[in-house]
Formats: sequence, C-alpha cells, structure tokens
Amino acid sequence: MPSPSPSPESVPNAPSAAPLRDPAFLSFVLARMLTMFAQQMQAVVVAWQVYDITREPLSLAYVGLAQFLPMMCLLVPAGDLSDRMSRKRLLAISWLLASVCSGLLWLLSQSGTQDVNWIYAVLVLFGCSRAFSGPALQSLLPQIVAREQLAKALATNSMLMRISAIAAPVLGGLLYALGSGVLTYAVCGISLILGAALLSQVPVRFSNLKAPSADDQSTMWQRFAEGLRFMRTRPIILGTISLDLFAVLLGGVIALLPVYAHEVLKVGPQGLGLLRSSMAVGEVCMGLWLASRPINRSVGKVMFAAVAVFGLANLVFSLSHWFVLSMLALAVAGAADMVSVYIRSALVQFSTPDHMRGRVNAVNMLFIGSSNELGEFRAGSSAAWFGVVPAAILGSLCTLGVVGAWMTLFKPLRDVDKLEDAARVGTGKDS
Repeated sequence: MPSPSPSPESVPNAPSAAPLRDPAFLSFVLARMLTMFAQQMQAVVVAWQVYDITREPLSLAYVGLAQFLPMMCLLVPAGDLSDRMSRKRLLAISWLLASVCSGLLWLLSQSGTQDVNWIYAVLVLFGCSRAFSGPALQSLLPQIVAREQLAKALATNSMLMRISAIAAPVLGGLLYALGSGVLTYAVCGISLILGAALLSQVPVRFSNLKAPSADDQSTMWQRFAEGLRFMRTRPIILGTISLDLFAVLLGGVIALLPVYAHEVLKVGPQGLGLLRSSMAVGEVCMGLWLASRPINRSVGKVMFAAVAVFGLANLVFSLSHWFVLSMLALAVAGAADMVSVYIRSALVQFSTPDHMRGRVNAVNMLFIGSSNELGEFRAGSSAAWFGVVPAAILGSLCTLGVVGAWMTLFKPLRDVDKLEDAARVGTGKDS
C-alpha cells in the first residue's frame, strides 16, 4: 500500500505517539463516545417504548427493519460519497441528522402518542443517517493516526466505545422508568450535536483521497462495482465481513432483551438496562486487555474461536432464568465479541487502500447493519413464531454452525497469522 499523501485538510508533522497521548485521537474518540452514548441510550428506550405500547415481539422486529431498509437502499451513494468528499464533513452532517431524529422522538413522547408507526417513520430517517455515518466513520480513523499505531488505536477506540455503552443503557432505562422517553431523547439529541461540534476540531493528517476529476466519466455504480470486485478478490475481507453478518444475524439476542426482561426474568426497564450494559462490561474488560496486549499471532484462529464463544455464551443466556447468570453470560458474549470486532476491524483496515475504504466500509457497514438491524427483525419474528426462548436457542446454535462452515470456506482467513499479513494474503501473493 503506498504511503498516504496529505489531503487539503492535512496537518504536517503528525505525531506518531501512542494513541492515548495524541490530542487528535482523543478528540475523535470523545466525539464518538458522545454519539455512541446517545445511540445506545436511544436504542434501549425505543425498544422498551415500542414493546411497552404493543406487547408484541414482532413489533421489535420492525424496529430493526425500519433502520435496516434505508441503510440497504443508500449503500451505493454512501460508499461513493465517502471516497469522494471529506469523510469528516460527511460524518458531522450524519450526526446532526441523527440529532434531528432524537428531537422528533422527543416530540412524539411529549405528545403521548400510542401509534408506533410514527416511531418507525423516525427510525427510517435515523437509518438514513447511519447509512452515511457508517462508512465515513470506519474510514476516518486511518486518516487520523499513523499506520504503525493503527492496530493499537483500533483496540483503544473499541474499548472506549464500549465504556460509553455501559452507562448509556442503564441511564436510558432509569430515565424511561422515571419519566418515559422525553428526557432521554433530549439528552440523546444534545449529545449528538456536541459530538458533531467536537469532530469539526479533529485534524485529518493522512489521506490519499483524490478530488473528483473533470475527466472522470465513471458513474457512481461503476465506481461501486470496482469496490465490489476488489472485495471479491480478497478472501480476507469477504470472509471477515460475511462472518459477522451471518453469526450475529442468526445468533444475536439483543433484540430479545426487552421480552426477556418483561416475561422471562421479570426485572423491568432497569433490569433491561443492566442486561444491555452487561455485554458492554465484558467488552470493556476485554478491550482494556487488548489495548495493552494486542493479539499478534494466529489472529484468524483466535477470531473464529471468539465467535464460537460468543455463540456458546448466547446459548447459556437463552436457557437462563436466573438474572445474575444471564448478566454473566452476556458479559462473556461481550468479551468474545470484542476480540472478534478488534480482529475483524484491523483485518479490513490493513487489507484496504485508503482510496477504496469508503466503498469497502459501506459494504462492511451494510453487513454489520444487516447483522444488527436485520438480526433484530429475525429475532423478533422468530420469537413471534416459536416463542422467545426457542428462538434464542436456535439462533445460538446457528452461530456455532456458521463458525464451522466459514472455517472451511475461507481457509486463508482461518490461517492468517499476523494482522500485517492481511494485505499480502489479500493480493494473492502467497497463494
């Protein structure tokens, strides 16, 4: 991969210090933490509010579907824009649009409406904002920190994001229990605005993005097809993002937490917040470990093992009727997911040149969105058909099946030893 050249926004003589000593990296992470805090808290409150109104598991499926559909439809323009304009500017605009969605949810809560269709409509708009923020956000960090610090920065960034995800669900559940969603959505909107303002102060140091040329006659679809061809020839990238898609799509239990809190564990909205935070606690503990001791060898096998542990922990949660055991199972699932996320993020970043990151990360974010939002639809609809506990058990077993299948289908991914090997394997030089 060629050395990145400065962009018009670049700052010369960028420091190569450890990420936590870099003011630009810290500002970027703080902006992300504010927006992550808002989104996590809003997710808890929306899910509880919708289920509290309808008392139907299928309504939770539509919460995920309403956010997934716009992400899918806007995949191509989001990836193309992220490779052709300032990613920092695109991300800030997306966060401001998300703050508008929080404001609309605040108005709906203030009015006391019992029509969940209005909530779904706002979530569609929120999904539009996430469609553009996803690829821009994932592509921006390599433009802020030096390549030799990228792996450690990814681990530190992921760990700090999970810290914000611990308090947010608990606070969201408490605020909803005290006074519905009015105060919660106000806090979410303010946090998103502050995050966008802070992001505007972050310098972009490393970039080889090229401004659109007057001679460039290629269409948006042609440019995106180029990105898809690139991914198809890189088994590391294709295997990595598709593993996340199917493992979490089939085995995730997050969407079922409101039903478990209501019907199985009977712990109320405060307990729902604790369940959501339990997974984040596990992620943070593992993130602290990875930030000080990054995984340097056998990263492919470690990633597959982590996804298998994720599936087993979700299986324990699915069978549990004891609140403490449920929290512990989710914490283990969170720790395993952190290992998987860390390795997957690093493999994609090391395998992708900067000028292609927007399009690759757009597909990556669609897969992540599919595994999360579409996974919520899968979980909610399965719970409506089979019952919540059988649906959760079946999903966990499917995750374990995906791990075995992908280890067979994507042997280059399974056999990757070091993160730095990803680019070499991706180009086929060792095949």
